[in-house]
Amino acid sequence: MELGIRGKRAIVCASSRGLGRGCAMALAEAGVELVVNGRDEKVLNSTAEEIRDLYKVKVTAVATDVSTPDGQRALLAACPDPDILVNNNGGPPLRDFRELSRAQILEGVTQNLVTPIELIQAVIDPMRERGFGRIVNITSLSVYQPIPGLDLSSGARAGLTAFLAGVARTVADKNVTINQILPGKFDTDRIRSTISFAAKKSGLSEDEQASKVANEIPAQRLGTPEEFGNTCAFLCSIHAGYITGQNFVLDGGLYPSAF
Repeated sequence: MELGIRGKRAIVCASSRGLGRGCAMALAEAGVELVVNGRDEKVLNSTAEEIRDLYKVKVTAVATDVSTPDGQRALLAACPDPDILVNNNGGPPLRDFRELSRAQILEGVTQNLVTPIELIQAVIDPMRERGFGRIVNITSLSVYQPIPGLDLSSGARAGLTAFLAGVARTVADKNVTINQILPGKFDTDRIRSTISFAAKKSGLSEDEQASKVANEIPAQRLGTPEEFGNTCAFLCSIHAGYITGQNFVLDGGLYPSAF
């Protein structure tokens, strides 16, 4: 399917690896010019070069922490008027909520609630004026289904979802959409670290724990960043202009709900 966004400009946050990388790849395949982002400059540059080689699109790599004001300014300097914004950021590590300090709580809220809101504030009015904008926020299945130890991440991402529900309705008439994708268990560094953490606690090998995790999913496997990225690219396409304020669960059927 031709997505109709060839030549558009996108900022994809935290896109050097994992789900963000999957989104960047899929948008590049659709002909979108990219600003990719990550904290590890070596990994980021490798990803940017691979995307250029594969899809022959313009890719600008910005090595920065998107949670900081300076980091956001660097992204927007590289692409002052994006047509597409994919918000993504690392979440707080697994930790019992009793162990969280005030500073850690504020850091988690900054990463997963404040940062995407600030970036949306910066880009949404120019999108309205141009009559096209696509904003996709990568949140988590934990917004719907609690995961003990990820309470801070879940709370911040749920807050973002609620915050943007009303905002999305105020710009829909200008062909600007805001949606969330809620990933379940995808084959990324983050899930692998979670599997490793659980394996040590259970006494299983990492392979045994990975098989246990996959067996809990109706699809009987982890998702792939490519699948995730293609969903993101569709939500950024011209075909998705009537979809806004929605939460898309990508989890292989893990979340047991009829609605």
